[in-house]
Amino acid sequence: RISEEGLNVVGVPTSEATRKLALDMGIPLVTLSDSGGLDLVIDGADEFDNDFSLIKGGGGALTREKIVAQSSQSMIVVADESKRVDVLGKFSLPVEVSPEKYLSVIEEISAICPGKVLLRRKMTDSRKEEKIYVTDNDGYILDCEFGPTITNPIEMERMISVIQGVVEVGLFVGICDAVFVASPSGVDIMINPEGRLS
Repeated sequence: RISEEGLNVVGVPTSEATRKLALDMGIPLVTLSDSGGLDLVIDGADEFDNDFSLIKGGGGALTREKIVAQSSQSMIVVADESKRVDVLGKFSLPVEVSPEKYLSVIEEISAICPGKVLLRRKMTDSRKEEKIYVTDNDGYILDCEFGPTITNPIEMERMISVIQGVVEVGLFVGICDAVFVASPSGVDIMINPEGRLS
């Protein structure tokens, strides 16, 4: 729409991959500090529940995504119906951690996580070996297999956030204002009655 209709918007990217794609598409970008404030964040989610709480971070950009979302006047999530859950946690909860402290963080989270706590890895370009996944912030990601047990995401976020070495938790609570849910029958729009768009 920018190229075809002259839509006048400026974006703030939440990852280096998004920044590159936006520039390739001709979308003007600014830094968050130079933006003067954001009107709207549109993003995906790995899971969302009926209380508009989210799990994000499957793509590894949870820290920047949360900073941008919290700096915006509103947040809309776009997801397909498979991401809707009654209880969060079937999708492993990403937690960004300091590389210097990741082993002690694994130990502490393992005390509250019923499943495995795994250090995220990715295949090298040659596909011959795995290496540790490093975020755009030079952090590591732990994928925590809670299963659908996160009935109190506010408390879970607090418990993990206070662990020394944790940079950010992939629980987004009290931030999402609406979810556009795609299904074969169309798009259902859920508006958070306690959100900023209601």
